[in-house]
Amino acid sequence: MSGPTFVAYIDESGDEGFKFGAGSSEWFVISAAVFRHTPKPGPVELMDKVRATLQKQPRCKLHFRDLKHEQRLAYVGVLAAADFRAITIFAHKPTLAEPETFRARYRLYFYATRYLLERVSWYCRDHKTAHDTGDGSAELVFSNRAGMSYGELKEYLALLRQDTSRLGVQIDWNVIRPEQVQAQSPMVCAGLLVADAVASGFAYAAVEPSRYGFTEDRYARIMKPVVYRYGRYRGYGLKFWPREFEPKLESEGRFAWMREGYK
Repeated sequence: MSGPTFVAYIDESGDEGFKFGAGSSEWFVISAAVFRHTPKPGPVELMDKVRATLQKQPRCKLHFRDLKHEQRLAYVGVLAAADFRAITIFAHKPTLAEPETFRARYRLYFYATRYLLERVSWYCRDHKTAHDTGDGSAELVFSNRAGMSYGELKEYLALLRQDTSRLGVQIDWNVIRPEQVQAQSPMVCAGLLVADAVASGFAYAAVEPSRYGFTEDRYARIMKPVVYRYGRYRGYGLKFWPREFEPKLESEGRFAWMREGYK
């Protein structure tokens, strides 16, 4: 019996709180790093290359936010030349209508995950080739969150699959299967370290102001070659939510990286 053709490693950055000005982040982002299940060099070999580039010991723990800026630039430089695709959902929490809806447990995380898995499924559906093994589906490996119920996440996905038409869900269920969800520690899973760099570096740093009010978009600019696109980037490898925030993408200086490079 053939197994999955792809594996999507998923991590997030930012928090799910709505106490702005009192510790909550402005943004919640969730990212996927999508690899093929092939004999070719995969996440383990990719992270070995990152460690060698940074002159780190083999298999040392490597968390993106703990690195210095120049190390981060080298890190994403290695990722930008690798064979995977990055997909990110950017949720701007202050703009969400009826934010009380998303204060319920896991609600914001689950809803953003739905958008993410729609795009993961589109990518996998459209990029399976005759040379790929497997059944075309994607294994989903989430970064283990303390207190998170992955049983509830599977139930949520099963509900979406059952009511796809009514809920307007655009997930390709030939690719995404709730029973193929699992969670692992990012410190022991190379693919999740890649997803961590995408979520924390490329995505979160490019939109969330630091304590001094600045964002850092160089990681996003460097990693453009691995971002999923289908004619365009926005709506595919990059989705900003809610739609009401989109006018700011065309006017605010912190989004120049996207206007200039991600058409």
